[in-house]
Amino acid sequence: MLPSLLIVDDFLADPWAARRKALGLGYDPAAQHGNFPGLNSTRAFDTAPIDAAVSRLLGVTLGPAPGTQHGHCRLTGKGAKGRSGVHIDPAAYSGILYLSRPEDCALPQAGGTDFFRHKRTGLEAVPQDPARIAASGYGDVNALIEDVVNRDTCLPAKWERTMRVPARFNRLLLFSPWQFHDAAAGFGTSPEDSRLVMLLFFGVVGN
Repeated sequence: MLPSLLIVDDFLADPWAARRKALGLGYDPAAQHGNFPGLNSTRAFDTAPIDAAVSRLLGVTLGPAPGTQHGHCRLTGKGAKGRSGVHIDPAAYSGILYLSRPEDCALPQAGGTDFFRHKRTGLEAVPQDPARIAASGYGDVNALIEDVVNRDTCLPAKWERTMRVPARFNRLLLFSPWQFHDAAAGFGTSPEDSRLVMLLFFGVVGN
C-alpha cells in the first residue's frame, strides 16, 4: 500500500535547472481550462527521471495518470482565485514538487498544501472500501464524492484544516489523491516570485 503522505526534501540533484525549465514552459492565460487558481504551463516537463525515482522510492512502478496534467507546472500569484477549493485528484497517487525560490518559501504568506476534515461527515478522505463507504452513510463512492467533495468544495466553513505542509524549495510532497486537500494561497506578483510547483499525477503502470 502506498503511504498516505510522504515528504522528500532536496529531491532533485539540480533544482535550479528544473526551476529555469519550469518557468520556460509557457503560461498562456487563453489556454487555461481547469478550476484551479493560477496558470498551468502549456507544455509539460519531461518527468521520466522523476517517475523512475518515485517508483524506486515507493517500490511500485508509476507513470503519468491518463488524462491528467502530469508534469505541467503551475504559477499562482497573490490573490489568484479558482472555481473550486478542497478536492481530490483523478490519479492513483499525487505529488507536488515545490520550485519557488527559497527566499519566497520562507515568507509567512508562502503557500504550501493544506489537508482537511469534512465537518459534517468527519471524513478526511474518500473511503476506499464499500464497508467504510456504507458506514459513512452513502450507497456508493460516487454519491459520497458528489455530496461531500463536489457540493462543499467552495464552502470553507464546511471544512476544518488538519495540516499544512509548508512550501520548501526542492521539496517533493507525495500523498494519496483521495485525501481532501487544496493548495494554500498563492503569493508573489511576477513569475519570479510567485508560487511555482510541478504537478504530478501518477498511475500504476500495468494496471
